[in-house]
Amino acid sequence: MANVAVVGAQWGDEGKGKIVDWLSSRADVVVRFQGGHNAGHTLVIDGVEYKLSLLPSGIVRPGKLSVIGNGVVVDPWALLREIETVRGKGVPVTPDNLVLAENAALILPVHSNIDRIREELRGAQKIGTTGRGIGPAYEDKIARRAIRVCDLAEPELLKSKIADLLSHHNALLRGLGAAELNGADLLAALLEVAPKILPYAGAAWLRLDEMRRAGKRILFEGAQGAMLDIDHGTYPYVTSSNTVAGQAAGGSGIGPGAVGRVLGISKAYCTRVGSGPFPTELADEIGRLIGERGREFGTVTGRPRRCGWFDAVLVRQAIKTGGITGIALTKLDVLDGIEELKVCVGYRYQGRELSYFPASPTAQAAVEPIYESFEGWRDSTRGARSWARLPATAVKYVRRIEELIECPVTLLSTSPERDDTILMQDPFAD
Repeated sequence: MANVAVVGAQWGDEGKGKIVDWLSSRADVVVRFQGGHNAGHTLVIDGVEYKLSLLPSGIVRPGKLSVIGNGVVVDPWALLREIETVRGKGVPVTPDNLVLAENAALILPVHSNIDRIREELRGAQKIGTTGRGIGPAYEDKIARRAIRVCDLAEPELLKSKIADLLSHHNALLRGLGAAELNGADLLAALLEVAPKILPYAGAAWLRLDEMRRAGKRILFEGAQGAMLDIDHGTYPYVTSSNTVAGQAAGGSGIGPGAVGRVLGISKAYCTRVGSGPFPTELADEIGRLIGERGREFGTVTGRPRRCGWFDAVLVRQAIKTGGITGIALTKLDVLDGIEELKVCVGYRYQGRELSYFPASPTAQAAVEPIYESFEGWRDSTRGARSWARLPATAVKYVRRIEELIECPVTLLSTSPERDDTILMQDPFAD
């Protein structure tokens, strides 16, 4: 059976939670491979709601192994809080069902401090980060001064690494006019959290290799979306990690050949949280209607999402750069009753037509969408579980999207309920 990577094909918040939950019920292992606790998946199982940020979605299902890979940056205190919250809902979390990569980098208090200060200093040019320290933690990782999970087991090494880390960050904090961090306080905090975190730590890559060789199904759970990728997204209004499926291999320690199929998640319209370009954004009554119907508020931040028409150019680009082999189209029901629908099929920029989203921030902010219009549908699609239940115009809309993005829609979601799903191709099937 094939392994599957699930990634966002827009700006995140595409409804991955429901799809990942649906797939994780059939997987043996679920792996988080990038991002931090800036991600957010909401799962509803047997009427109980779980909001997960660091823990893989498989944690709420018995008999599954959950892995936090080396590509994730981990706030140890946030992880412990999340573990306790999930335990409070009756879900056991032990070293038997959760493995934390020993070579994962940690998010420390200094990272969130710097993150927030930088955002404040940017003023109107804010990137829209969550302020949780993800970016600065990745910076330390790349600069080779990060403190990693395995360092928590060696107090003397930890003390030395903290001194090295703070020699850099305190100079930066001084320059920003902010309070410096005390190394002894940070050491004490890490030594206190270490015995609570270390039982979960291990060679995640080795466990994954064992599971792969045993023929177990592995689900790689992505966070954010392709247009927030540090390389392929709307830079600089992006996250600090690679969000495309190629990162599933490097961020978990498994060979790229083991990743298997790539399922991209996309809404039947488009949303974005925070700052940055958004060619199809609707600042009108239709945009507000979509936001209200779709309950478009960030899982982690609670911020209202900006809403707009489906952008086939962006999704097609995400498919090409991310190796996506099938699309799960979500929230089709949100478009019920809208008389005329539009889909972006290209852009105009400086008198030229573009079939792709350019890399230049100036061009990204200035492109004008070229729309194709569609007749809407009056009948409800909510809860449909077969093509026969869909209005003919809704089927036409989905089929045209497939043509424009050059990729099949292999799964269609028609409500937040787990079973309200139309499956055209099983992602796990050979």
